Amino acid sequence: MTNDLITRRQSAAMRGIAILAIVLHNYTHWLGPMVKENEYTFSRHNVGRMLSEAAQPSWDIVAHLLSFFGHYGVPVFVFLSAYGLVMKYEGGASHAAMPRPASKEESAWAFTRKHFKKLWIMMAVGYTAFVLVDYMTPGPYRYTFWNVVGQLGLFSNLYADPDHAIWPGPYWYFGLTMQLYLVYRFLLYPGKTSLCGYLSARWRVYIPVIITAGCIAVQLSLDPMGKSLNWFRYNCFGNLPVFAMGVLYARMARHREISRAMYAATALAATLGVAVCSLDFTLWTFAPFFVCIGAATLVRALPETLLSPLAWTGGISAAMFVCHPVTRKVIIPISRHGEIYAGLLLYIVATIILAIIFRKVTDIVSEYMK
Repeated sequence: MTNDLITRRQSAAMRGIAILAIVLHNYTHWLGPMVKENEYTFSRHNVGRMLSEAAQPSWDIVAHLLSFFGHYGVPVFVFLSAYGLVMKYEGGASHAAMPRPASKEESAWAFTRKHFKKLWIMMAVGYTAFVLVDYMTPGPYRYTFWNVVGQLGLFSNLYADPDHAIWPGPYWYFGLTMQLYLVYRFLLYPGKTSLCGYLSARWRVYIPVIITAGCIAVQLSLDPMGKSLNWFRYNCFGNLPVFAMGVLYARMARHREISRAMYAATALAATLGVAVCSLDFTLWTFAPFFVCIGAATLVRALPETLLSPLAWTGGISAAMFVCHPVTRKVIIPISRHGEIYAGLLLYIVATIILAIIFRKVTDIVSEYMK
């Protein structure tokens, strides 16, 4: 296990935790009475409401917590994307300082084309299903030409008002991921046509650190409720610090086995760190780091009876992500009419079953488009 910083099974379990958080969050925060999240901007009012609900918990406290904290599943996916890129293209920690031989190096065009195609197929399958369901159910969205073009091109994040350009809302992640892939290939990858390919091994460590410091400094300088911060966090800049963390972890970390109790204690401490960081704008900037630490240590602490279903869920996480807006649109009226948890239970079951179908459809489309 020396080189297995995060095993495939642990990675799948982390994705399972992350997708459940995202899917449940994207349902509960659409329920009017629930406390809203601080995801793209930071509202002290939302923090105050969450503290008030926690001080006098009601039957709805679980829904409030999912609505307020569930979006933190996104940094886990960003971290794992960076980790996976380094392990795939650089050979992991033992080879990260050295670029691959030119004969084996994938061209920048081939890299970009492959990853865009992978993301586009997943997005297109879910987007098509959602649009059809959206117009067969009450309250359809008013689609405009350029918003549709931006979504299909995975660049609607770059529009001046992404809040009203991206629909369904969770699909902002496809544009974000494509941006991060490009940053890795043209800036962080230690090979040809990349900045790091021309730098020494020491500077290949410095570049992710400089990116992290720069993005954090810019974020802290912006208005917590301003449009600039909203745009900043819709795009790669707000997620580059945790992406850089994943790159550095894959390149430099070494596996050290400790007791399950220590992993559990670290996960608990990281969870408390997320809660504390969520109370203040400056600390909020660092919350994603604690989220990733907590997820990585939690999966090492869990018993097999819990790890196994989470890893299985992680295996269909991509399909769950693209299909959950469909099931949400159909089922959320149940919760809005008073049966919050009945609707939530039906929603998660329907999403998992539909995700299994979507994964099959995506595989068929991918095979057809080879």
